[in-house]
Amino acid sequence: MAMLTSRINLLPTSRALASGVPLAPKISFAVPSAGHEHGGRADAIPKFAGRSTGVLSLSRVNALPTSPSSPRYIHTSPRTPASATNANGVPDFSPYRAKGQGETNKTLSYFMVGSLGVLAASGAKSTVADILSNMAASADVLALAKIEVEMKSIPEGKNLIVKWRGKPVFIRHRTADEIDEANQVDVKTLRDPQADDDRVQRPEWLVMLGVCTHLGCVPIGEAGDYGGWFCPCHGSHYDISGRIRRGPAPLNLEIPEYQFNDDEEKLVIG
Repeated sequence: MAMLTSRINLLPTSRALASGVPLAPKISFAVPSAGHEHGGRADAIPKFAGRSTGVLSLSRVNALPTSPSSPRYIHTSPRTPASATNANGVPDFSPYRAKGQGETNKTLSYFMVGSLGVLAASGAKSTVADILSNMAASADVLALAKIEVEMKSIPEGKNLIVKWRGKPVFIRHRTADEIDEANQVDVKTLRDPQADDDRVQRPEWLVMLGVCTHLGCVPIGEAGDYGGWFCPCHGSHYDISGRIRRGPAPLNLEIPEYQFNDDEEKLVIG
């Protein structure tokens, strides 16, 4: 006699009893009533819960897991009417465009672009001005760029030492005898040949940097073998024109840039 058997696949989370019967409270394993084709004993496992030999008609039921809620995917975008698209399939956005004339929109656009351009130019100008002001020399440096000396404060035959750009400057108001002495020197015999007229703008005023050309010492005025300046560090002698005559110094004393302000009777150095 052929047996009709059905198989039920339960979820993996179901438990099984010691006898092998799955624990499924909602499935009745009661013995069928008399006259049922399966029959069986009350203590026997129903035949439809296990395998049997012979010809079987097997059917399987897969119970899919259920969830409290299942998402629904609904397309909420409005359908575009066929009349709202052109031949290329591009939507017609004319309902979203601003109401009014086209020239009004252009005027507003030009105004915004012009305003942003003016603001950008103003910001760039301020930035460049700040950078240049930071790179410029400070007030104390500009104050030392030029100095003014009153010529009447230096009597004839005397020296004056002033500070210019961190260096001493010798200013000599020479007498007529000192001028003649400086002009009588044979230039060919000098270590650094230079005539007195090439070192002064006016014969009575001699302006030089008070730095020895040997190692940068400061010579002493009205000293030495030639009546000019003497460097006690290494024994360099300079004449009344500031030219090297003896000692290790290779060059004459340097002449800075200067000019005369006759209106105010001042000597401007720098």
